[in-house]
Amino acid sequence: MSHHENGAEHVHDLIKDQRTAMLTTVHDESGALAARPMACQQADPDGTLWFLAFADSEKTDEIRRTPQVNVAFTEEGAWVSVAGTAVVLQDPAKARELWNDFAEAWFQCEPEDPKVAVIRVDGESAEYWDSPGTVGTLVDVLKAKVTGERPDDGENETVSL
Repeated sequence: MSHHENGAEHVHDLIKDQRTAMLTTVHDESGALAARPMACQQADPDGTLWFLAFADSEKTDEIRRTPQVNVAFTEEGAWVSVAGTAVVLQDPAKARELWNDFAEAWFQCEPEDPKVAVIRVDGESAEYWDSPGTVGTLVDVLKAKVTGERPDDGENETVSL
């Protein structure tokens, strides 16, 4: 049972400041998966995630074929897996809104350039693991070794977004 009244809000709190995520797409007709690191430009409270990509990239082709994706975030003590549906957009206004120095260096163009695509992931569900932190986990592991009980691995919950 969650200690948080609003699971979606807690998921947002865990990922809102994380910039790197693993985007997993369906690679081909056999169902093989492909995961790649992506810069998450924005995470909205409603579970919508925003990325920028080259419009003609393998990942955008994969999303156009099969829009079901997973986005995984990890940082010390917190892991979040968001399942959802992605769409590739030609949206210069949104690209401009998401644009930053990193995007400019990566794309070597302006956000209005047609080679820049916006990927919007509409999160449908998320599973998170929120541990008590490195020191707390270490103490629990040592205590478990002495008592023979499993360590407290923190909070784990699946929520709808």
